[in-house]
Amino acid sequence: MSRFNRRTPAPAPAASGAPHSPVRSTEQVAATALGAVGRPRDARSELFLLAVSNFVTQRTFHEDAGRRDDRYAALVRELAVEDPCWTAGLLGWLRGEGNMRTAALVGAAEYVRARLDAPGAPSAVAEGPSNRQVIDSVLRRADEPGELLAYWTAVHGRNVPKPVKRGVADAVRRLYSASSLLKYDTATKGFRFGDVLNLVHAVPDPAKPWQGELFRYALDRRHHPESAVLPEGARTLAAHQALMELPVAERRAVVTGPGGAERLAAAGMTWEALAGWLQGPLDAAVWEAVIPSMGTMALLRNLRNFDGAGVGDEVAAGVAERISDPEAVARSRQFPFRFLAAYRHAPSLRWAHPLERALGHSLAAVPALPGRTLVLVDRSGSMWSPLSDRSQLNRADAAAVFGTALALRAADADLVEFGTSSAPVPYAAGESVLRVLERFGDLGGTNTTEAVRRHYAGHDRVLIVTDEQAARHRAGGPTEQVPAEVPVYTWNLAGYQVGHGPSGSGNRHVFGGLTDAAFRMVTLLEAGRDARWPWEA
Repeated sequence: MSRFNRRTPAPAPAASGAPHSPVRSTEQVAATALGAVGRPRDARSELFLLAVSNFVTQRTFHEDAGRRDDRYAALVRELAVEDPCWTAGLLGWLRGEGNMRTAALVGAAEYVRARLDAPGAPSAVAEGPSNRQVIDSVLRRADEPGELLAYWTAVHGRNVPKPVKRGVADAVRRLYSASSLLKYDTATKGFRFGDVLNLVHAVPDPAKPWQGELFRYALDRRHHPESAVLPEGARTLAAHQALMELPVAERRAVVTGPGGAERLAAAGMTWEALAGWLQGPLDAAVWEAVIPSMGTMALLRNLRNFDGAGVGDEVAAGVAERISDPEAVARSRQFPFRFLAAYRHAPSLRWAHPLERALGHSLAAVPALPGRTLVLVDRSGSMWSPLSDRSQLNRADAAAVFGTALALRAADADLVEFGTSSAPVPYAAGESVLRVLERFGDLGGTNTTEAVRRHYAGHDRVLIVTDEQAARHRAGGPTEQVPAEVPVYTWNLAGYQVGHGPSGSGNRHVFGGLTDAAFRMVTLLEAGRDARWPWEA
């Protein structure tokens, strides 16, 4: 079943010349969720901050999931018509460096829907990348063509327009292979590979002479599995079928015996499928056979299972080396807080140092700032809502990770946690990020202004990691407490509609996201360059 439920589509944007515009006045006064005077964002800033912090279908402390998703869709539709080049750039970056899969897929679908629905389209909409190109740009994994079609049919109906079909077909030619079919073409998917091929009629890539037979097999596997014939020469599919046909009683010996690891890798057998195939638990010998073919994310998710099964020290040392390798960390594109989650859930101390190294590699773009820096980390109640229904971590965790990394890399930083009250967080140069995180607490309300007033002491810059939902204070907003010539950078982790201060004017800037990708904007601004949007830098 698809995770997307049918809902009322976001309203179409107004025709050109209508009173509303994506360039909204940020001089207006609004209120944060806690009643402080805040600033509404212009449409681009609001969409960017919402997109980089929005796990679609997930509620936050101050906003339910439906309202948040509708706001996101409406912003995409507005800007798809008014500023398509900027919006297309955001969506491509969001799926790439921004690492927000579902938000990018939903955004691309709403981008196309808005441009097709615009009065007088296509002549009434501004020029920009084709709808087909935008769809193709956000599809980076072989299960995503099906996920995008699942969203479209759930929200906009079964009539899929040609630009969507053609964009999906372009992605299918890039992404469909024997290994991706084994990994992603499963009965749990709402759209199987065969369903996608039936709908979009993808033509095989001429540079991949094997792809036509693979498409045929995917269709037969979906609609006539009892008579589906493997493509000739498809060694991975043949190896997989040979394993599947083994009697259950013989399977464990094949895996744990000589050459077992190579057999699993050659057959594209994933660790998720292994337990069901064996019809029994994964003990140390089985884990040791499948570990060589597991990716970084799969290794992180299973550190606790490795310990529970009693995986040997030699194999564990190899896992530790792999999960802390800088190139492997970069390829895995994991959020930094994933390494914190693995650290908390893995019972063995043998994973602590490699996870600390991996976390550091995942924060490579956090700048080493000169001079004196004040880093304020929000630990108020609204930061403790989970990042998603599938995560035990929260925005308070993410804020502490980013804030601590900033402080440790800066030449001279004061690290402060704040809520109703505030207090310095002690740390030593060269100390582990994970060790410093243990000193943060839960501090109740969001008295951001008072924290700035108490701890700002002539610093060269201020960085606030927060959801921006500050409480009212008699002295005004948080950024007003710092001299105008001193930069104040707000790192937003929630993407609410109203912020705690201005952005993009003078020395006041707001960034956001759950990766380190946009931190390079701080470096560019510090160097006196025009730091615009991450995909334009």
